Amino acid sequence: MADRALVVERAGVASVRELPDSDGPVHVQTVYSGLSAGTELTMFTGTNPFLSSSFDPELGLFRADQPRVGYPVERLGYMEVGRVVHSDSPGVAVGALLAMAYGHRSGYRFDPLRERMVMLPDGLDELLGVYVAHMGPICANGLLHAAADVYGTDVRSLADGVQGRRVAVVGGGVVGLLTGLFALAGRAEEVVVLDPTPRRRAAAVGLGLQALDIDAEDPAVALKTRWRRGPGDRGADVVFQCRGRAASLALALRLLRPQGTVIDLAFYADDAGAVRLGEEFHHNGLGIRCAQIGRVPRGLAHTWDRERLSAETIRLLREHGDAVRKHMITDVLPVEDGPGLLADLAARRRHVIQVVFAFAP
Repeated sequence: MADRALVVERAGVASVRELPDSDGPVHVQTVYSGLSAGTELTMFTGTNPFLSSSFDPELGLFRADQPRVGYPVERLGYMEVGRVVHSDSPGVAVGALLAMAYGHRSGYRFDPLRERMVMLPDGLDELLGVYVAHMGPICANGLLHAAADVYGTDVRSLADGVQGRRVAVVGGGVVGLLTGLFALAGRAEEVVVLDPTPRRRAAAVGLGLQALDIDAEDPAVALKTRWRRGPGDRGADVVFQCRGRAASLALALRLLRPQGTVIDLAFYADDAGAVRLGEEFHHNGLGIRCAQIGRVPRGLAHTWDRERLSAETIRLLREHGDAVRKHMITDVLPVEDGPGLLADLAARRRHVIQVVFAFAP
């Protein structure tokens, strides 16, 4: 038996076609699968580094002399909600809803002892379940890195790095909006999302955040005029950089108060020529922490693992789920529309915030 899946055949060409069935004692049928547009478009356009090199986890290096992903890309996506239709595994009941990361395919068989799954609780909107396994933890991990920047290994709550602080978020896509929402839930003094797109700024406001148009004025001057801690001490206490462009990282550095830290959640496919390290970074003594989902801050793995970050995501969605569904999820489409959508997004013929693919039973 085969599953229908969204596949990138080669750069600029995607299709929905059958893939061989996977193997394992638990079988889920996909209900929803969320598109991570930034990452997945790099696969579609051919700019993802995994297409030209391979990451050596032992050396921590990308190496062009080792096997790479290459085309076709048959496992695309990491925001799935599936319903269990068969189970030979204890503790996984037929009918349960699971959040997982197995790609845009109509079904999946797996071994729960080898692959990660998160049981979705009763009462949680199953459409919002696309955030629970991976995307929500990505954003929660950003908050965790901000907390570790202040408290080291003595982090008790995701709020530790933002409570009572002025927070800027560069980028109003899914990562930026969820991260800003986590900061708001963590009782930040102010949370301002900076983005050039009116639709994304409107979504930020709908979520209860503030928004600033990057192109309307110099946002660093605007925020540093407002945000003062003392003489020569103006700017954001922490900046979450969530837009995959080097110019956005340069802006994030300009927004910070002296000796502040950028928590970087972005994935960059371009070079870093716009990041002028001889300017604010050097003269204000700034820091950059990469909050990559593959690891939590050093020393926190025992108390803050991926499961806890998923639990924090569920907590956020219980409190703010109605607003997330209304303002962030802009498109629910059949997966068959996926190839055309990727082409439209790559050509900038269409703008979305969060696309969710729906799968027919």
